[in-house]
Amino acid sequence: MGGVAGASRLGKQSVRNMVLSLSVAVLFAGFIWLFLPHDGDKDPVLKSVDYRVELVTAQRAAPYPVAAPKGLDDEWRPTSVRYRGHQSHHWHLGFRSPDNRYVAVEQSTEKPRTFVERVTRGARDTGATQAVDGTTWRKYEGERYDALVRTEDGATTVVLGSASFTRLGMMAGSLGAS
Repeated sequence: MGGVAGASRLGKQSVRNMVLSLSVAVLFAGFIWLFLPHDGDKDPVLKSVDYRVELVTAQRAAPYPVAAPKGLDDEWRPTSVRYRGHQSHHWHLGFRSPDNRYVAVEQSTEKPRTFVERVTRGARDTGATQAVDGTTWRKYEGERYDALVRTEDGATTVVLGSASFTRLGMMAGSLGAS
């Protein structure tokens, strides 16, 4: 009988040790969590970014005049920026429009058809154009994004987003190339 009682006691100690180990691990994880920054209630797309440094970098590196908005009111919030010289000199600048829609400026020296299809996620040329401040842009429509597209100075510029063509035109009209 001593063997059965010893096995029972051993089983209770194993469960007790497992519960203690788990408790220590949970306390340790909680301690680490307290010291990590968390902005879980903030939508990352709503956070504004300062794109000036990346713009200067792109202007110095790109083989084309880099487009960036000038004169937009403060309701247009920049939310993302990047320049990837090793990927066909791809310039990206994303915004949240005043009506909380996504609008982005994309530029690249990549083959126009491939670039437009990739950044617009499959939008197709409608055959229509939109005049913006004396410049003609081709209109593209897609399931996810609509776009205004033009190719000049060795690069394709795409103003795309979930916003209306009116908003896309506002962004296109604000673009100043440097």
